[in-house]
Amino acid sequence: MTKVNCLNPIAACGMDLFTDSYETTDNYDEAEAVLVRSAAMHDLNLSDNLLAVARAGAGVNNIPLDKCAEKGIVVFNTPGANANGVKELVVAGLLLASRDLMGGYNWVKANASDENIAKAVEKQKSKYAGNEVMGKKLGVIGLGAIGAKVANIGFRLGMDVYGYDPFVSVDAAWRLSSHVKHITNVEDIYRDCDYITIHVPALDSTKGMLNKDAFAMMKDGVKILNFARDILVNDDDMIEALASGKVGRYVTDFPNAKIAGVDGVITLPHLGASTAESEDNCAIMAVKQIMDYIENGNIKNSVNYPACDGGVCQTASRISICHKNIPNMITQFTGVLSADGINVSDMVSKSKGDWAYTLLDLSKTPDEKSIADITAIDGVVKVRVIK
Repeated sequence: MTKVNCLNPIAACGMDLFTDSYETTDNYDEAEAVLVRSAAMHDLNLSDNLLAVARAGAGVNNIPLDKCAEKGIVVFNTPGANANGVKELVVAGLLLASRDLMGGYNWVKANASDENIAKAVEKQKSKYAGNEVMGKKLGVIGLGAIGAKVANIGFRLGMDVYGYDPFVSVDAAWRLSSHVKHITNVEDIYRDCDYITIHVPALDSTKGMLNKDAFAMMKDGVKILNFARDILVNDDDMIEALASGKVGRYVTDFPNAKIAGVDGVITLPHLGASTAESEDNCAIMAVKQIMDYIENGNIKNSVNYPACDGGVCQTASRISICHKNIPNMITQFTGVLSADGINVSDMVSKSKGDWAYTLLDLSKTPDEKSIADITAIDGVVKVRVIK
């Protein structure tokens, strides 16, 4: 029986996928699998029996990835599960940036008691006039699951869409409309686009990438949307750009004490994936990934270990090994098994950065000594008998 702990409420449609081989527990320390959304795990103990953590969402800054890798704990996320929810909010942000809907709404609310409001509207509405997005240039920085959807719908809105992503995957490329112009230099987007939306992960290389140098290249009055991560935009430089008119409006899903309330800023309370559908999709994907890992040892959408798929084991036994990505590991594994008279029928071994993962399908189940000997190999952090 595999014990599963939920650090946050997880949608029932996901939890209902667990079979009778799984048991939910309120005791985090005894769990072999953990499901989490926003709960911070950096200060939590990582027990020796913890095998996997699944984040029902894309961002994993609340999880200690390196510490997990060092203990052989595979961390999953659910990229793309909430993409449509975020995409739809980006479209709303696009319209908020181009039409002064918030200003108009606030005026109506403030004058709701005026019995002559219907007449006053006709005199007032010109103050909240805006622009149409059709025919304007939209720059999409980052063409992952969300960015690709935003680029495609931008074209359907009649916009001239430019996409930039130096690491665009084959899958993402297939998802993109052929009408999206692929840009190889992000500065071209800065210079040419009327609207710029950013959809890249928060890395050292992307922190503060939208700053005064980037703003200086942009058109006067450019509209900027940030529904990815707060640290991608330098707040001080953004405030200065708004004051000078270089940036016409900034729509962000990440309010903070510095940016909230600044003229020209529309802040939303991190609503990107806050839809019932997104939460359901994330829960279903997270649970399926956990079950495939527990039952078959397969890894899909891990952020600290490589993707590795051995299918369903068709031999007598299967073991999985989390280990460092260093030379001569496979030879040592097979040497131990050979000494025990065990033949390796099939094998999948993948690496990702400093870490590697190996699945071995075997002619018979290894005994405790063989497992102990493999575990004792320098560089091995966790060995599991799956079958």
